[in-house]
Amino acid sequence: MYFLTGWPRRLLCPLRSEEEPFYIQPSSQRFYFVLLSETQLSIWFSRPSVLIVSYIESAKAAAQFGFYQKAEWKPDDSMIAVATAKGYILLFDVLGGGDDKYLYEPVYPRGSPRVKVTPGYKEEQCAPALSLEMKKPVDLEAPITSLQSLQEDLLVCTADGYLHVLHWDGLGSNGRKAICLTTIPFSLDLQSARGGPSLDLERVYIRCMEYCVTLDGFAVVLSDGRLGFITPLTNTITADQLQGVWAADVTDGTCVAVNNKYRLMAFGCASGSVLVYMIDTTTGSMQLSHKLELTPKHYPDIYNKTGPVKLICWSPDYSVAMVTWECGGLSLWSVFGAHLICTLGEDFAYRSDGTKKDPLKISSMSWGAEGYHLWVLPYKQERRRQEEQQDVEMEAPSHSSLQAGILQFHFIKSALTVNPCTSNQEQVLLHGEDRLYLTCGDPTQIHNTSDTHPHTHLHPPDGSPLHHPPNPDSSLSQGLSTLLGHKHWHVVQIHSTYLESNWPIRFAAIDTAGQCMAVAGRRGFAHYSLFTRKWKLFGNITQEQNMTVTGGLAWWNDFVVVACYNFIDQQEQLRLYQRSSNLDNAFASVTKLHSDTLLLNVFRDMVILFRADCSICLYSIERRNDSPNPSASVELLQEVSMSRYIPHPALVVSVTLTSVRTETGITLKAPQQACMAESIMLNLAGQLIMLQRDRSGPQVREKETPAVNKKLLPFCPPVVLAQCVENVWTTCRSNKKKRHLLEALWLSCGEAGMKVWLPLFPRDHRKPHSFLSRRIMLPFHINIYPLAVLFEDALVLGATNETVLYDGLQGSSEPLEALFPYCTVERTSQIYLHHILRQLLVRNLGEQALMLAQSCASLPYFPHVMELMVHVVLEEEATSREPIPDPLLPTVAKFITEFPLFLQTIVHCARKTEYALWNYLFAAVGNPKDLFEECLMAQDLDTAASYLIILQNMEVPAVSRQHATLLFNTALEQGKWDLCRHMIRFLKAIGSGEMETPPPTPTTQEPSSTGGFEFFRNRSISLSQSADSITTGKFNLQKTFSMPTGASAKGRDMECAENMYIDMMLWRHARHLLEQVRLRDLGCFSAQLGFELIGWLCRERNRVARVEDFVSALKKLHKDFLWPFPVIPVGSISSPLKNGRCRSVLNTRLLKSQSADSLLNSDMDTVPPQAPPSNHTWIDGLGQRAKDMDTASSAHSNQHSPQTHDAFLSLLTNKVEEYSIGSATDLTETSSVVDGDWTMVDENSSTLSLSQAELEHISMELANKGPHKSQVQLRYLLHVFMEAGCLEWCVVIGLILRDANVIKQVISFLGSPEVPPETVQSVRNGLLAVDTWASTDCLGYKPFLNLIQPQLQQLMDSASEQVQPEAFQPASQSSKLGGSEGLVGAAVPRADDSRGVSAPLGLALPPLEPAGGFPRPPSEDCPPEQTEEQGDEEGAYDCTLS
Repeated sequence: MYFLTGWPRRLLCPLRSEEEPFYIQPSSQRFYFVLLSETQLSIWFSRPSVLIVSYIESAKAAAQFGFYQKAEWKPDDSMIAVATAKGYILLFDVLGGGDDKYLYEPVYPRGSPRVKVTPGYKEEQCAPALSLEMKKPVDLEAPITSLQSLQEDLLVCTADGYLHVLHWDGLGSNGRKAICLTTIPFSLDLQSARGGPSLDLERVYIRCMEYCVTLDGFAVVLSDGRLGFITPLTNTITADQLQGVWAADVTDGTCVAVNNKYRLMAFGCASGSVLVYMIDTTTGSMQLSHKLELTPKHYPDIYNKTGPVKLICWSPDYSVAMVTWECGGLSLWSVFGAHLICTLGEDFAYRSDGTKKDPLKISSMSWGAEGYHLWVLPYKQERRRQEEQQDVEMEAPSHSSLQAGILQFHFIKSALTVNPCTSNQEQVLLHGEDRLYLTCGDPTQIHNTSDTHPHTHLHPPDGSPLHHPPNPDSSLSQGLSTLLGHKHWHVVQIHSTYLESNWPIRFAAIDTAGQCMAVAGRRGFAHYSLFTRKWKLFGNITQEQNMTVTGGLAWWNDFVVVACYNFIDQQEQLRLYQRSSNLDNAFASVTKLHSDTLLLNVFRDMVILFRADCSICLYSIERRNDSPNPSASVELLQEVSMSRYIPHPALVVSVTLTSVRTETGITLKAPQQACMAESIMLNLAGQLIMLQRDRSGPQVREKETPAVNKKLLPFCPPVVLAQCVENVWTTCRSNKKKRHLLEALWLSCGEAGMKVWLPLFPRDHRKPHSFLSRRIMLPFHINIYPLAVLFEDALVLGATNETVLYDGLQGSSEPLEALFPYCTVERTSQIYLHHILRQLLVRNLGEQALMLAQSCASLPYFPHVMELMVHVVLEEEATSREPIPDPLLPTVAKFITEFPLFLQTIVHCARKTEYALWNYLFAAVGNPKDLFEECLMAQDLDTAASYLIILQNMEVPAVSRQHATLLFNTALEQGKWDLCRHMIRFLKAIGSGEMETPPPTPTTQEPSSTGGFEFFRNRSISLSQSADSITTGKFNLQKTFSMPTGASAKGRDMECAENMYIDMMLWRHARHLLEQVRLRDLGCFSAQLGFELIGWLCRERNRVARVEDFVSALKKLHKDFLWPFPVIPVGSISSPLKNGRCRSVLNTRLLKSQSADSLLNSDMDTVPPQAPPSNHTWIDGLGQRAKDMDTASSAHSNQHSPQTHDAFLSLLTNKVEEYSIGSATDLTETSSVVDGDWTMVDENSSTLSLSQAELEHISMELANKGPHKSQVQLRYLLHVFMEAGCLEWCVVIGLILRDANVIKQVISFLGSPEVPPETVQSVRNGLLAVDTWASTDCLGYKPFLNLIQPQLQQLMDSASEQVQPEAFQPASQSSKLGGSEGLVGAAVPRADDSRGVSAPLGLALPPLEPAGGFPRPPSEDCPPEQTEEQGDEEGAYDCTLS
């Protein structure tokens, strides 16, 4: 509503005086302020805020009259009455200095365009020169307590119990009347006035009085503290025609202020609260409407220590009241009691070091024009005390110590306060005196805003943040991201030229899309577009000055609709100006009106006007495109007279057309009626009145001619819907899916919170129940002041005051204005859906609640809504002192089970609630064990993990351990590695009795700090290799590690049964994976959970780590690693390559079972690209959740080998001829891509003279390779199996990689005496089976099998010799030695083969040439194996085997 902004400004009086001003009173338009000190009367102008004239009483006159006390303006600003201490009324004439006399004028530099102003027209910026003349004083012979100005009369109350009626003309025709208070009959209501109890008014006088125009009476505070209301029974104020009513039970009144728009009287009390009364229209008695008081909840240390209320000031638009107390401080309330600001708490009351400030004591205050400023006079002692401090500091009295100080507080306010037609839009629009703040703008602008304008507060001094123009083609729908994505305001500076002549801004409006704004000041109007970032002003200044906006502004499509008064024709008009045309009356469509317009609103293509004769007019607008400039035609549809129901036109706060209706026409089948203007909503002084169309008469069928339909239906008599209404929101949009929210009516009701008038629909087109009403009014409380409603998104938008402390600006004595923190305004929003659902459930309308919730289930914060609903009900019921007869929690729990997020809602709510309330919660929603099992069945493991923590707190350790085991096994099976790690920790915690500290929630994703290789923690291994050492066949391995600590730690862990228990589960899972030939999953499992794969494989070497069926294992690896089956040319043509092998031609079997899609979107690509220097391998990234596995693209993973990768892609997607030559070079640099027998590629490609056939051959080879990552993974696994001595697996992997060296090496191992004969037999049979299968099903393997023919032959021979098996020794060094011999032997031939050769020990897995396009896997590829190796050399191998 109203928000403080910035710091208060201090105005210093230029005249030196010892006197302090203590009283301020504004003129009727608030352009002038009169200030009183003891003997001085001064007039200040509002903009610029300067002193115009000062009248200083002579010492002689001051002695005669006494000091000045109060002042009052004549309604036409031509006179001022001043009351003095000795009972005199002094009247002053205020004389203008003529048209061309100005005290201050703006001075523009030479050549400024502003100088060329229309002759005879003066800028309003000038401060006029005035003079004061004192007339004859009037002596009332008693101290004066109150002054009140009426049209022709001045009412003066004196302390002797009289009420004097003076003419402003002094002792004119009627002279003066004095009415004694004792002659006025007072009663509790007007009906019992003649005979009821009456007040004894002896020695009682009126302490404070204010006249209320709309109630036509005086609100008075009597000297005994009673509150009363005096009504003149006729037009003249005479003693026998006055009647009083008094409020029962109040005897501590101190002051009063009346609200003319809402017919309220606010009485301040000595207790510190403000009682707001209304007059009951039937009995005439005073009824308490509500109270304005600080609550102990928000202000625990000050709420009862404020002292009596000193002053109450209603803002000029009567929408807020400012209150101050005797002990100081300011507090702002909306008209029906919503608390907005208080300076007695938070940063206003405390410095940053926690010390308390003294609240600012105020002697008088007044609102400035349109409520943009509050003028405050601090208490005398405040200033004296402060100036003494200053004197001490400066050691000499400075000039400022003698100057009067006025504090000016700055406010920005919602556009709804004066132009309520903005309520049907979904943006928040605030206006200060020279700028607009709005919350809209499309998402692209928001994105740019956040870059260029990082601070989230609005700072009045700065201009609008820099925004880039939005894309004009983008949709204008206000998305959630737009309205909620950030806390920024768009700040639009109002054009200074317009502001100078037309300050203050009185109306502001924004269009539906939130892209155009219009403002209207004293005269004319201007509009602004966010697209162009430009203002449009009237080109002809006389046109601007000849109109004034009276009834407000609104946007209709791209037209501004203005209800204005034309000074030349002296007539009210309705005008429409097109946004894109120049702002000129030539382009306006003008409709003449018969009476003054007070309010205007737009609904679809209709304009509704409320006029000063209490009638409502409906007009239709139609766009016309016949002329070059588009225009609009306006046609009167209907007039409705409301004078029977409206006592005074000024009481109507807002008027709205809506599609809301109550009768039985509401069904799910008829949403088209949302388009119709069905009813008029009128806010009459806080009462919401509804006029519906009367459909009781003969109905016209819709299909008849439109001419018949022109006659609109009349309206029924009005019905009161709600009381205490400040704002109303409704929308003209319709959405079949969210009819509840879009056809509802939203009300803001001050301290009572919000209300929604919700339609109730029968379900599934059933006949509605006769007992069920069509609509229901539901109240709910929110924590913000609502300024806009997002209907579909179930959100309320608002704004709130925030403060920033700046300490010690002036040493120890701060200036008055620095007592205050710097104020900013922030955007806020709040969900309200849970309140409405809960209210519906309380009223047994569960079916309606379900329909409403289902329509909103797609909202991003719907889970949060559900949690909030459970949480609020749980807190209320579980902490209630008395037993609850009809608890709501079971109903809410049952309601939530209708939604799939039931399980996570309950567990999230429980985790955020204290433990003491859990039993109550789970008594209503079900046993946590059952809920845990439901989660497992639904495969929702993260939620199940949260339930585990609840079970751990509520059940014995055995139960939580049993459930944890279940979850651990499921997580292992699904590859949820993060969860597995958490579960291991959780199980260990249960085992070691760490029940006091439950592990954190397993749902959090914590990256593995060691990149997945947890089992390297106690080892540090450095591996150095050089390229020349490979060519010479010598390897230098330097190993340093701390084995003993690792071993002893392991020994210690082994003592713990819990670790054994976990290990058993891990072993079981590994066995399960190996049995199912899921090597890839085994690799992920080992890396992610730090599983000692090699040690385990050594133990399982002759059990589960055997290969039963080589062919099926080979096929499974092809499938798992997305490795294409090799292809072979159809015909054998002599190859240009060295050994004359077949020329490869792409044939139909090229991609056998491998489509381009499966390769591109393969689940292999879960690894994020790693920079070459980083110390991680392919296994690091495999912990990503399964859903990532399907989506990541191979291009992403292969970042470091772009060229090879391109080649791979182009082969799959294009013809061979288009294959890039560059890739061939890369290919040869990573020579292991080419099989051992193709040796000449290197030399050929280096000269780049490849023939077509060679290119085809290379393409073929590339087609036979799988993704690079699969290759790295397979090499790693080969390495692991080789270390563990699982020779059969080494053969299978050697086959798929088609690496002859691996096969040679394994076969040379098989010759060693330690290898059991079953293994030899198994390898032999397996290779034979593969050969048979290759001959029939996969000819692509034949060339490779031919290549390793000598080794196969050697194997056959050795098998026939039947080598006698020897006992297998645990420390099998000979196999290692055999391996190294084989390695040395094989490493001699060519550098080309280095990659394949060294593979068995995993030492040369990375390519040695960095340009090779593959990221170099770090040395951590091999540590576990080397450790094992060292261990067996030291004879420590058996500890791992055991």
